[in-house]
Amino acid sequence: MQSKRFEALDARPVNSDGYVTEWPEVGLIAMSSPNDPKPSIRVVDGKVVELDGKQRADFDMIDTFIADYGIKLDNAEAVCRMDSLELARKLVDFNVPRAEVVALTTAMTPAKITEVVSQMTVLEMMMAVTKMRARMTPANQAHVTNLKDNPVQIAADGAEAALRGFAELETTVGVARYAPFNAIALMVGAQVGRPGILTQCAVEEATELNLGMRGFTAYAETVSVYGTEPVFMDGDDTPWSKAFLASCYASRGLKMRFTSGTGSEVQMGYAEGKSMLYLESRCLYITKAAGSQGIQNGSVSCVGVPAAVPSGVRAILAENLIAMALDLECASSNDQTFTHSDLRRVARSLMQFVPGTDFICSGYSATPNYDNMFAGSNWDADDYDDWLIIQRDLKVDGGLQPVLEEDVVRVRNRAAKAIQALFRELGLTEVTDAEVEAATYARGSQDMPARNVVEDLKAAEDVMKRGITGVDLVRALAKSGFDEVAEAVYGIQKQKVAGDYLHTAAILTKDFEVISAVNQPNDYRGPQTGYQISEERWNQLKTIRQAISPENV
Repeated sequence: MQSKRFEALDARPVNSDGYVTEWPEVGLIAMSSPNDPKPSIRVVDGKVVELDGKQRADFDMIDTFIADYGIKLDNAEAVCRMDSLELARKLVDFNVPRAEVVALTTAMTPAKITEVVSQMTVLEMMMAVTKMRARMTPANQAHVTNLKDNPVQIAADGAEAALRGFAELETTVGVARYAPFNAIALMVGAQVGRPGILTQCAVEEATELNLGMRGFTAYAETVSVYGTEPVFMDGDDTPWSKAFLASCYASRGLKMRFTSGTGSEVQMGYAEGKSMLYLESRCLYITKAAGSQGIQNGSVSCVGVPAAVPSGVRAILAENLIAMALDLECASSNDQTFTHSDLRRVARSLMQFVPGTDFICSGYSATPNYDNMFAGSNWDADDYDDWLIIQRDLKVDGGLQPVLEEDVVRVRNRAAKAIQALFRELGLTEVTDAEVEAATYARGSQDMPARNVVEDLKAAEDVMKRGITGVDLVRALAKSGFDEVAEAVYGIQKQKVAGDYLHTAAILTKDFEVISAVNQPNDYRGPQTGYQISEERWNQLKTIRQAISPENV
């Protein structure tokens, strides 16, 4: 007979997840693999001739790129000799200023910084994240997608997500040729919800760059880097090609960050027996060396791999911390779903939610997960109230804010009508009044009328052939009576010319003021320093629609 208690336990959602024991030889180990190199560096005449146990003649292309561009060499040898436990304590100690820590961490080697953060518990890492986040104010990012690539729904969902407080919105496609429509719909819809929202469309890199140069997007983050040479070669890429692509975005006024995450090398079968965290540290040094202002990391779409091994979720937090310690913007994932357990998915997120990161989620799904084309998110539109109430419970600013139903309905309707008018003015496919009405009240694509996909794809291709740009969107919106939306879309185009939002961890306010690590650096030094929730913001966060007030009793 089976114990009734174990029978009940076996039926729990958490036991539908997959778990494996550590297997260092294939990289199924989150931290501290016996095959990880020991920290070392030797500099001769300003050139690194030894890095983490390798002589320069034995460097692979990643070692070479990091050695030549990724480490501040002035005090690198001295930092490498310092006690890793003492360095870990400096990361945690709020009496040690962030700038002093960054001077040390940016001089470390990948093996050294991995060894340092491996000394820390998750609580200590969270304390360090509080101090090491680049921008003082935390923020959040959402995915806005749907199964049918319906641009009317994307515009409405984008408007609602902006109203709810997300600072960045990202879309992608089910059908590649829909990319121009999705990008345009998201940019326009977002500006209806709140001017100044940054948007992107994650597609094949040449197309993504083209969309950005036309003015249909404002940033990019799907420039992936990897921790072993064979994985890079599988993708026909090198650190140098990624650096070139980064410069292409930046030179055209597009904010961009790289993407990486623990577990990718294991999934590709080329982990070389190293720990996931060590390989991720190499990705982060590539990012720094390439000149990218930031990184989307935290395992991202590979989360099932580290989540299956001991200390895997701890390693995800550790990689976020390393990104911040290298003075990079950190969009800390909390992205793809990885568990059947609600308890476990919340536990995974709290370590970024509580201390705050530049973007706590780099993929909170602004739609129900059945519409999420990024393979489903750890958080989705059905979780909005949970997120808001957890903020209220803990007095933590997680980047979102309570909204009223009538305001959501209003902005969704305005965004859908803006797309309807824009498409009409540009001679694209028709958006019917029935679609506008459906998008205004829809939960997801199951509530939307079908569109003529063939005609949509022809029109999306026509957008590219005709050379339509962001300026054309502005003119069409203004001509159609959507002056405030046109002004906001124009504001995004101006930012790309000015380039101020290319600074580390930059976001825009509703008045198009740039907030970044340059003009709002994180200066946390203990209680009542750093980011403090203002009285106005706290009144906003705590006033949830479900709360009963004495006046209403």
